[in-house]
Amino acid sequence: MTPRTRGTTAVLAVVVLLASAACAAGPNPELGAGEPVAGFWYGLWHGFILPVTFVVSLFTDSVSVYEVHNTGNWYDFGFVLGISIVFGGPFGARRMGR
Repeated sequence: MTPRTRGTTAVLAVVVLLASAACAAGPNPELGAGEPVAGFWYGLWHGFILPVTFVVSLFTDSVSVYEVHNTGNWYDFGFVLGISIVFGGPFGARRMGR
């Protein structure tokens, strides 16, 4: 890899990191009656971006790793599915042992 390619890759990684953090679940101090509730797709997305969201949530109170205003089981299912896809699921764990 050339130094220019490494620099471009680093800049791209930072842009993706910041864009992912911008889509993180936020705090819900007051649940509005007319506001939409996070469902399966939001849960899946929040599971995908969990590693980034977790790091950002350590430094700021305006970002949360889990959306509390959600549909319940479907949000939870999407959240866990997103996490397992990112971290490889059971098949990824099996590969690590080899």
